[in-house]
Amino acid sequence: MARPRVLRRCLLAALSAVLVGSAAVGTAQADPAAAPAAAAAATFSDTFDGPAGSAVDSGKWQLETGDNVSNHERQYYTSGTKNAALDGQGHLVITARRENPANYQCWYGTCQYTSARLNTSGKFSAQYGHVEARMKIPRGQGMWPAFWMLGTDIGQVGWPNSGEIDVMENVGFEPSTVHGTIHGPGYSGSAGIGAPYSLPNGQAFADAFHTYAVDWAPDSITWSVDGTVYQRRTPADLGGKTWVFNKPFFLILNLAVGGYWPGDPDGSTSFPQQLVVDSVSVTTSGTPSGGKAIKGLAGKCADVAAGGTANGTAVQLYDCNGTAAQQWTVGSDGTLRALGKCLDVKDNGTADGSQVQLWDCTGGANQKWAISSANDIVNPQANKCLDVPSANSANGTRLQIWTCNGTAAQKWTVG
Repeated sequence: MARPRVLRRCLLAALSAVLVGSAAVGTAQADPAAAPAAAAAATFSDTFDGPAGSAVDSGKWQLETGDNVSNHERQYYTSGTKNAALDGQGHLVITARRENPANYQCWYGTCQYTSARLNTSGKFSAQYGHVEARMKIPRGQGMWPAFWMLGTDIGQVGWPNSGEIDVMENVGFEPSTVHGTIHGPGYSGSAGIGAPYSLPNGQAFADAFHTYAVDWAPDSITWSVDGTVYQRRTPADLGGKTWVFNKPFFLILNLAVGGYWPGDPDGSTSFPQQLVVDSVSVTTSGTPSGGKAIKGLAGKCADVAAGGTANGTAVQLYDCNGTAAQQWTVGSDGTLRALGKCLDVKDNGTADGSQVQLWDCTGGANQKWAISSANDIVNPQANKCLDVPSANSANGTRLQIWTCNGTAAQKWTVG
């Protein structure tokens, strides 16, 4: 099972205050008190859109720096974009290199490798929900990629009392297998409680993207790979030890090199190696199920502003988060519905630039939509397409209809 991993002392000091999800991303809320249902469900989504070579969103992630003597890992985690950067194709790439460009010093002497480790501590945390990452992992002896979580109270109670949920770990000598594990007081490190999941027929996880997830509820954590559930843990599995998972946790992504569990790289290991992350999302258990996301420009979703249900509430582009404000059903009558109301062209408009909104379903032609095989969403009355004005992918951009032109601003995927 997974060996312990602990944060560097400098980060532990920063965690001495109570950490909350201060940067949770969800539907826009000018006045949180006006939309309590939306505010109650902390959600997180990052699809890593941005120019090649750019840094991750600092509003969502921070980079840790330094080595990790506790596991005898070999890498030095760096800041900046040398080891963690966007690739311009909707991915975060964490790269492990055999190098030491700045004479970094590790627990064993001069460091031999660099890599990156990111977390959402102080920026986002959640308690319960569906937590997932779609990733393509590296390969080779000594590689140790992981997607995991730590309790936000680690600064007060330390590890393992904080709890650790390993959504996915892989050690390079097991190319076909990943592990899901929990660690807590009396069941940490090699005594962690978990299970492996292996691909059939010797397939390697490094050959393709896979989705690693947990469904986390009070007194229950369930692991899956590509939607296939392979284990569930409850307090009954702890033999009387303390369950420490009914509280907020933050997210961590990292690529370690070497350590007690994977062993060190050897002559068969090639560098650089990369952990390619396509998306990370958290949808809390308070989020209603049902319906489908309508995903468009920059991987963002059609969203009902602030989860409002009043007639005339704006429909906008926003980070996908799985809330009810982004759950749309396609009616047999040609409507698109969310929160019990219909996607409506304001004032029955047919001109370019007519805004769309949420409104009581009336059966009118301004609430009829056709989804084409070319991924257009067309209002037949106006013969115009659902459109993001000026191709502006900023959160809160209000949607409209416009003459169909085949641009990315008018391409939508339902589901």
